Amino acid sequence: MSEVPPAAENPSPSLLRLRQPGTHGKVTNVELFFDLVFVYAVTQLSHTLLHDLTAMGAVRVLLLFLAVWWVWIFTGWITNWLDPERLAVRLLVLTLMFAGLLLSTALPEAFDGRGRVFATAYVAMQVGRSLFMVWALRHASQAARFNFYRITTWLVISGVLWAMGAMASGDSRLAWWAVALGIEYLGPAAFFYVPGLGQSSTREWDVEGGHMAERCSLFVIIALGESVVDMGSTFADSARTIDLWFTFVTAFIGCVAMWWIYFDMGVERGSRSIRHSADPGRTARIAYTYLHLLIVAGIIVSAVGDELSLTHPHAQAEPAQIAVLLGAPALYLLGNALFKKTVNQTNLPLSHLVGIGLLVILLWPAHGMTVLSLSLATTVVLVVVAVWESCSLRDLRREFYRDAGE
Repeated sequence: MSEVPPAAENPSPSLLRLRQPGTHGKVTNVELFFDLVFVYAVTQLSHTLLHDLTAMGAVRVLLLFLAVWWVWIFTGWITNWLDPERLAVRLLVLTLMFAGLLLSTALPEAFDGRGRVFATAYVAMQVGRSLFMVWALRHASQAARFNFYRITTWLVISGVLWAMGAMASGDSRLAWWAVALGIEYLGPAAFFYVPGLGQSSTREWDVEGGHMAERCSLFVIIALGESVVDMGSTFADSARTIDLWFTFVTAFIGCVAMWWIYFDMGVERGSRSIRHSADPGRTARIAYTYLHLLIVAGIIVSAVGDELSLTHPHAQAEPAQIAVLLGAPALYLLGNALFKKTVNQTNLPLSHLVGIGLLVILLWPAHGMTVLSLSLATTVVLVVVAVWESCSLRDLRREFYRDAGE
């Protein structure tokens, strides 16, 4: 993340997006094309967790998810500043897309035989993209160039640790990669401080808020879409019994409720908030770079829960299954609550807090419930939250869209 230099300081031709007052940059076709890789990545993550539903399996998938999200959101920041319709930028995005495809193929065996492929693709994306920005801003202001000097320094240091982890194995690989990822996640929080180069300021991260909000909402759609695809595929390959039909409808309603909670008003209010923010870089860092992690993680784990309910609906819920079925909606509601509190500068939504409380209460009877009954209970909680919030924001919705029409 970096300061975008004033247009007057940019020599022509510039690779930066042209910004017009009162409008926001639209997500381009090549950005959507790039995102297709992450449909595959999300599928790989959910299937990897499903096939290794243990504590260590969850830790490994968590680390891989954090890496996938980080490489995607950093690309989102870059394309927020650069114009993907320029040939050089378009080639960058397509190159990153190929590297992302390699990274995605290596996810299931990243801690086995394909660790080097995963680490090489990841580091190439992170460092290569940052070096491209150094080149793209070579004639820009010193502040802009120094920001990417700092970012590149952080990513090169973490890249060395990724490489060390790729050459190790087992727990050692996990440790190396956890430290590498921790350094990268600390970077924005530490304003990419580098001795001799100083640190950045969120006010210097002049993001185009509407574009950033749209990009992140599209990733949420990607994750929800993966849930729908898995749900449909599993149902299509199963016997069409009454019980399975009921399970299928339950899973679909839960997915719709998750969509409703985020997209009914949350995404539009978030977009308006960041567009009118006095410090959009700060909002983008907290609400979109960090807090969307919880939202997307909740959706991915929910896809695992749907798979469990469709394949073993009458099985007694075991601890790992309970953790998935209750933890996924809890993560999702928590992420949405924190996101909405941040962008709207209000208290945490009461509906979301009550929903999380109901999920906690379900821990008590969960051990005596079947997978299907627990899945049904969590779906009811999500529907209650969606309906509650929709009703409570009814007047605000009318006012919001009336103002938008003006």
